Amino acid sequence: MSAAARGRGVIGMTAFALVMTAILTGLGFWQLERRDEKHALIAMLNARLAAEPVPLPPPAEWPKLDAADDEFRRVRFTATFENKPDAMIYTSSSAVRGDVKTPGAWAFLPARLESGEQVVVNAGFMPNEMQDRAKEDRAVAPLLTGKPQTLTGYLRFPEHPGLFTARQNETTRLWFVRDIVAIAAALNWGHVAPFYVDLETPVPAGAGPKPGPLVPKLRDNHLQYAITWFGLALAVLGTFGFWLVSRRRT
Repeated sequence: MSAAARGRGVIGMTAFALVMTAILTGLGFWQLERRDEKHALIAMLNARLAAEPVPLPPPAEWPKLDAADDEFRRVRFTATFENKPDAMIYTSSSAVRGDVKTPGAWAFLPARLESGEQVVVNAGFMPNEMQDRAKEDRAVAPLLTGKPQTLTGYLRFPEHPGLFTARQNETTRLWFVRDIVAIAAALNWGHVAPFYVDLETPVPAGAGPKPGPLVPKLRDNHLQYAITWFGLALAVLGTFGFWLVSRRRT
């Protein structure tokens, strides 16, 4: 191999090593930035979850609410569960309820405010692995008293089905995503608020849906990822250095 060819080879490998090192180092710093953002998000969620409940925002403010500013905000309001078909939303476990460790479903029902508007309420978890509709109807029935109740819970925002989301079974009223607008349309609930409320209290007696406090557990592995990327950057530099020394010796 000529000296010129060897020189071009060294230049090419040097450029490749530097580009790869820059990319891997950049990914490492990006993970550190993500770590800072995740810590800020955790602190924000903890503050919202620890705050005292505030009155549910009036309907005029509902269009202004969004997940970034209002998700998991604790609210308190008075409403009456509507005597309308409930919807069950399947879950295999929960990232926000430590007591939910088995397959089951969340019971979603519309509740009417004193002002006349409807808010969808996640009344709690039911450990019903077989999705027995008769059992679910019996469990939800005690909630339909026709009397107003003071409810405390957390503001949540709808999900939308993805490409691989299982299709709902409207006969058994079983959904696989919290798309409350689509559910309300399918079950003729009428117009509902653009958010729903995860119920915290009251906790009913008996075998009905069980509400409870939310404790979101966000994964925080960004430091480990950053160390991995920085380690790979060092490995690329070390491998290049070893190759360069070996080439000079030969």
